[in-house]
Amino acid sequence: MARSMKKLQVSGFGFQVRRVAQPAFNLKLETRNLKLAAAALAATAMLTAWPLSGDAQVLNDPTRPPAIFFSGATGEAGAVAAPLLQSVMISPTERSAIIGGERVKQGGKYGDARVIRITESEVVLRSASGTETLRMYPDIEMKLVKPAPAARPKPARKPAVKSKKTRGKPQ
Repeated sequence: MARSMKKLQVSGFGFQVRRVAQPAFNLKLETRNLKLAAAALAATAMLTAWPLSGDAQVLNDPTRPPAIFFSGATGEAGAVAAPLLQSVMISPTERSAIIGGERVKQGGKYGDARVIRITESEVVLRSASGTETLRMYPDIEMKLVKPAPAARPKPARKPAVKSKKTRGKPQ
């Protein structure tokens, strides 16, 4: 690299400027930049392909109906699956339920069965073949919990009586 000195004069001040010749490109700098770019590209490719891999978890929507509604599931030997209780609606004026996607009021008919009772967790259907109980949560058996015995009431405290003692003063 050749060094050259150049004299400059600006407004009466003299300066010497040294100029260093530089190569047209910096090979070290370009190699480092290329490695960084390749690493960034590889990381981006891995992150975009990650959700597509087989190990990715599927996020289930908790408000989505069970898969049985979409599969058209049938029971044994192609028979239609039993009716499924989906929801119960109770108001002061009426009781209704959604069974297999169809809204039925108490006393109304679902298929060939009549709805005879609707509670918070079950619906009772009666047909010519007998009585059937549909539960909101069929795999959960609910038991009534006995309330704890009432605690004995604490005896009432007698209010403190103030004595009417006077010091040296007759009453």
